Amino acid sequence: MDETNEVLRKAPLFEALDEEGAAALRASVSEVRLGRGQTLFSEGDEGDRLYVILSGKVKLTRAAVDGRENLLSVLGPSEMFGELSLFDPRPRTASAIAVTDAVLAGLGHDDLRPFIAQQPQVSLQLLKALANRLRRTNDVMSDLVFTDVPGRVAGQLLDLADRFGKEGEDGLHVHHDLTQEELAQLVGASRETVNKALAEFALRGWLRIEAKAVVLMDVERMRRRAR
Repeated sequence: MDETNEVLRKAPLFEALDEEGAAALRASVSEVRLGRGQTLFSEGDEGDRLYVILSGKVKLTRAAVDGRENLLSVLGPSEMFGELSLFDPRPRTASAIAVTDAVLAGLGHDDLRPFIAQQPQVSLQLLKALANRLRRTNDVMSDLVFTDVPGRVAGQLLDLADRFGKEGEDGLHVHHDLTQEELAQLVGASRETVNKALAEFALRGWLRIEAKAVVLMDVERMRRRAR
């Protein structure tokens, strides 16, 4: 339970609260468990709650008209999603699918709205989270226009490293848990082009490719390539 509380405290929703306020909000939280590949909600569903990831990873996707999947983001512990429907009651704009086994904390909007009225700083934190997501979306759109595929691959790997990386003796281990196709979707390019970029980085000694993971051995060169 202490570990769960620690993860929740890092979530944007709880950051601005004192211990009493956080405890009151936690009382309304329900636990949701997902198996790998299980869908939490689908694009077009009605949205009545937001979620904080306690463990595991969840991907947010959108489907193209021709059925192809566009991977918007991969989220991990303490990250929040589904909050857009709190302010905009229209249907979900993306699907949420477990990349790994995952445990989530769900908070219904009907429970959250009265709390927000009493704790206005929570609204500011939620708006800050939405603003950060919009900023990130703008960065992604800019990269798609101005950055080549190898640069986008480097940028996405660095972003994944910031959130999921663990330092080891041989480099920064990034267990992203994505298939080659999912990584390509995240970059916004074909699997073949992304694999070619990864192979080039490996040949240069910047990283080592592992199953659903990479080890970044020259982070500074990766950063320069991402620019």
